[in-house]
Amino acid sequence: MPFALVALAVGAFAIGTAEFVMMGVLPQAAAELGVSIPTAGNLISGYALGVVVGAPALTLLGARLSRKTMLVLTMGMFTAGNALFALAPNAGLGMLFRFLSGLPHGAFFGAGAVAAATMVAPGRKAKAVSMMFMGLTLANVVGVPLGTLLGQQFGWRATFAVVAAIGLAGVAAIVRLVPEQGRPAPGQSTVRDQVAVFRSPQVWLALAIVTFGLGGTFSVLSYLTPILTDVSGYSSTSVTLLLALAGLGMTVGNYLGGRIADKAVMPGVYTALVGVAAVLGLFTFTSGNKVTAAVTVFAIGVVGFMVAPIMQALVMEKAEGAPSLVSAALQSAFNIANSIGAYAGGLVIAHGLGLLAPNLVGVALAGVGMVLAVTMTGLDRKRAAVATADQPVEEPADEPVDELADEPVDELVDEPVEGLVPELVEELRPAERPAAMPQPVAA
Repeated sequence: MPFALVALAVGAFAIGTAEFVMMGVLPQAAAELGVSIPTAGNLISGYALGVVVGAPALTLLGARLSRKTMLVLTMGMFTAGNALFALAPNAGLGMLFRFLSGLPHGAFFGAGAVAAATMVAPGRKAKAVSMMFMGLTLANVVGVPLGTLLGQQFGWRATFAVVAAIGLAGVAAIVRLVPEQGRPAPGQSTVRDQVAVFRSPQVWLALAIVTFGLGGTFSVLSYLTPILTDVSGYSSTSVTLLLALAGLGMTVGNYLGGRIADKAVMPGVYTALVGVAAVLGLFTFTSGNKVTAAVTVFAIGVVGFMVAPIMQALVMEKAEGAPSLVSAALQSAFNIANSIGAYAGGLVIAHGLGLLAPNLVGVALAGVGMVLAVTMTGLDRKRAAVATADQPVEEPADEPVDELADEPVDELVDEPVEGLVPELVEELRPAERPAAMPQPVAA
């Protein structure tokens, strides 16, 4: 794999840490900014809103730029946003800076996924994309726990100052390692060209599969801490290690998903969705025991984030005309999945169905994703059948007449031919010539 993928992974690591570490330092930020924890929660939703808005907007604005230039600009914008957030004097400006730092999130991953895929052979594209996303999953294993610890010891501002420093390192790595790839092709450089790809129902189906399939995973992950403390019996300090275990599972799942997607995309989609439904359903029964709960938490991370590289490969396959825009839209779908999963899981808990009810919500959402995947497969087969039917049928070429011209008529008529009357045969047979008369000899 090209070493340039490391530069993309560094940027992904910084983005993943910035997105999720806010949950770990939320109490410290709320106390210092003088707001309640629910109000400070807007710092989380502000970032997510920036992702949803910025993914398509910045991708369209940068449609005429080379992918390397787009990567440098988006990572620079992310770095500046986090540096400003570390200096925010109040919660209002803090939310604004979080929104600004979330804007380049989707555009970076959209351009990065396409750039990673173009660096390798066709059969290794999904694996290359998964290597970039490895930085995102490693953020959950290393970046978030260490960032949380740093925030608890030195304040939340120190955490985001370090995030900004990692972002700056990402900018330098991209400038140094990522090769120039030129500007987008003429049919991919205008807003009209980019937006036209959304006329395809397969693109919308792919984004919907992500929204519901990954939404099932987030419906459980959003409430994993209270499940582990109140149902499994873990202490609050132990939960940090279990969250890191889930992050390790995400890293393994991301790697496996990339390898599966390079071999067979749609079978990989089915495998991931069935795995999500099965593991979340199993967690309803295994969460009561510490050992089985820990094993299942790891499995949730594996199957839940196996979906990401597979769906990335799927949307790039369905949107060859505008892969950057659709890849960016996929990041919006990930964040919408996070919101839907968290909302649906919280809804069943609020209605008194218990902390294990989100598991069943996750199974249901994964089931919806499966129905959408089956619909996509049927649509693909229908289009393939129509395309085959529309192909012109090649008629066999007529046998050249000249090939029979040199054949003696005797050979033609001596062969048994049904349907020829004897008179006709006789007419075709060459007439016998009389024997030559002897010429008189001169005396």
